[in-house]
Amino acid sequence: MPTPLLLTSRANPRFKSILAQIAASGPKRTHTLLLGAKLIEAWAEARGAAAGRLQPALWMRLEGEKAHPLERELGVNVLELGETLMRDLGDAGSPSSHALLVEVGPEPEGPLPERVIVPWAIQDPGNLGAVLRSAAAFGFDLALLGPGCADPFSPKALRGSMGAAFLMPVRRFSQLPLDEGRWYALHGAPQAIPLAEADLRNPLRLLVGNEGHGWRATDLPETVRFLAIPMEGIESLNAAVAAGIACYETARRA
Repeated sequence: MPTPLLLTSRANPRFKSILAQIAASGPKRTHTLLLGAKLIEAWAEARGAAAGRLQPALWMRLEGEKAHPLERELGVNVLELGETLMRDLGDAGSPSSHALLVEVGPEPEGPLPERVIVPWAIQDPGNLGAVLRSAAAFGFDLALLGPGCADPFSPKALRGSMGAAFLMPVRRFSQLPLDEGRWYALHGAPQAIPLAEADLRNPLRLLVGNEGHGWRATDLPETVRFLAIPMEGIESLNAAVAAGIACYETARRA
């Protein structure tokens, strides 16, 4: 392989262009970064439709770092970055040894599949990643992101969740796409159906509300029923923990 070009200056136009490509968020995002060899390898191993939404564009490695085997396999251009520039990419105290710039493809379309997780206003990228990982682990087919959710394709979210967005398709909605499925919103309200008594057969749509205020000030349609996880001694669970319990119960009954 040819010796990669070395960039060391923040004023370099090529580096500025990379920063500009990853600056957008949400529906406007066209590119993102996979930071670190483990995350890049996780994406490469996924190879499914969800991971395929991210197409490799440019490999970057820390100055003096050895080439990674995937560099040749992916067939993309390679840059070496000085420590300061690599640290700037990751927005972290220590620089990653490897980073992969990927293009984010269009959102999936079509009718909802059998099991759908619906995070709504989950603002913390780590919480959102944990919700997605639990749903994927227990057989959910799609993540439908409601208003106010963190960007699952931001570099920080991808790294923090170890690539949860690789594991199943993700798309957003501005208006809830109600269909004939069973729509439940996790909530500990008195009128909520206990998890043990709920009909969790497919097609199932499981809504998870905001970490702090849940469903307050959210006008959910009447067809969405509240679903409660019985608890003793505490008022509520972390959104990601509650989602994990409900997703597990769904898989256990299948």
